Amino acid sequence: MAKFSKKRGSASPEVSTASLPDIIFMLLFFFMVVTVLRDSELKVKVSTPYATQLTKLEEKSLVNYLYIGRPTQKFQAVYGTKPRLQLGDKFASVAEIPLFLEKHKIKVPEAKRPRITSSLRVDGEVTMGIVQDVKTQLRKSGQLRVNYSAKKRPD
Repeated sequence: MAKFSKKRGSASPEVSTASLPDIIFMLLFFFMVVTVLRDSELKVKVSTPYATQLTKLEEKSLVNYLYIGRPTQKFQAVYGTKPRLQLGDKFASVAEIPLFLEKHKIKVPEAKRPRITSSLRVDGEVTMGIVQDVKTQLRKSGQLRVNYSAKKRPD
């Protein structure tokens, strides 16, 4: 009976790594859900004016954002300091608005297309000339739902 002797206390129990993949996938899923991707990099300076009566846009996926303002310091060497139009991630001319609207319209289900809204985010120091040109082009493109972004007036 002496052949089978038990070794007591010489080996320590190992840490179980069976649940490690589950924990990693939970963390990955958490960060995928919580992380918000930026739609576009803002290349123009936009300081929207204050307003007293605001309505909140309900479905953000149905909104086209058109930014009008002076280029930021980073882009002034290339584009100058006069007010410019930004569509998505790039500077654009007023003539490119219909193509921008069509690209967005394709992504939206057909039943929701009549509710697409164009939101103008205009710097408070920009003259109305370029804003009027953008509004005219939106009207010619059939985009009649236009919203102006503003900040709520502090009380």
